[in-house]
Amino acid sequence: MLNQSVVGVRRAMSGRYFFGCCISGLLALLANVNVAAQTTDYPNKPITMVVPFAAGTLTDILARTLANKLAENLGQPVIAENKAGADGNIGANFLLASQPNGYTLMVGPTSIGAINVTLHKNARYDPQRDFVAITNIATVTNVLVVGPQVPARTLPELLALLKTQSMSFGSSGAGGSMHLSGEMFKSMAHADMIHVPYKSSPAVVNDVIGGRVDMMFCNLPICLPLIRSGKLTALGVTSVKRSALLPDVPSIAEAGLAGYEVEGWFGLYARKGTPPEIIEKLNAASVKILDDPEIKDRLLSQGAVTVGDSAAHFDAFARQERVKWAQIIHDAKIELE
Repeated sequence: MLNQSVVGVRRAMSGRYFFGCCISGLLALLANVNVAAQTTDYPNKPITMVVPFAAGTLTDILARTLANKLAENLGQPVIAENKAGADGNIGANFLLASQPNGYTLMVGPTSIGAINVTLHKNARYDPQRDFVAITNIATVTNVLVVGPQVPARTLPELLALLKTQSMSFGSSGAGGSMHLSGEMFKSMAHADMIHVPYKSSPAVVNDVIGGRVDMMFCNLPICLPLIRSGKLTALGVTSVKRSALLPDVPSIAEAGLAGYEVEGWFGLYARKGTPPEIIEKLNAASVKILDDPEIKDRLLSQGAVTVGDSAAHFDAFARQERVKWAQIIHDAKIELE
């Protein structure tokens, strides 16, 4: 009787195990079918494109241009939402909290993709760990400008001045591209330069023109009208090549500081874990848009040169940029909360 009872129990347990396996397998199958269905008919509802900076910024302009064209291409609304603050970290954290399903995207500049993770010791996200790169949308150069009070009218003349005196450079805030462009210049030129942080780009520009600050590494779209009007003098662009918008202005590397190169860039991101098929679809649509001559011309008028590369290429590029900026931040001993 005891043996029969044991056999009965074993049979019952075996049946339950078999039933449990069947249920688990069925649930896994249904989950796979559900994911496949979501991927196949993506998108079937509106997409949110997070803009981690204020309306009217270049990040905002690029995001809205891409969002409008993606909506046409994908057949669903793509809604750009500004979630500004904390050097872009508020918007990045919004993407961090989203589901990895392709319905929340983000346009993020160099600061989010390569700088903040080193610069802000309390940053909650890591761009390579938490986000997946879709494509590099565009690049934009900074331009070294001086006001009328600075006698230098070429980069060699400025470098000569810096050997004899200390000079100041302003930026729109510690840790931004204007600031770090100056720190790289300072290091490579072995110059005595004092950083003066402001709360906005217009405030810096006004003080450079007014003679209260000697120079700045200005985002080209911001300072281009003032350069053309003669209120600011451009000594060199930070990109490795000259800008089509300032063809008579050499690059800083070309004009006397070999190896110097800083170029801002703006990437399109999704949450890590988003199905590869969705990333491929978004990449193909974005690259097609960015290759459109009308879009290229429109963005170039804003100082941005379209890129539109593969997700793998952009990811590798962003990782290299992270290493470069981490070294500059470390050497300059910059750390933000």
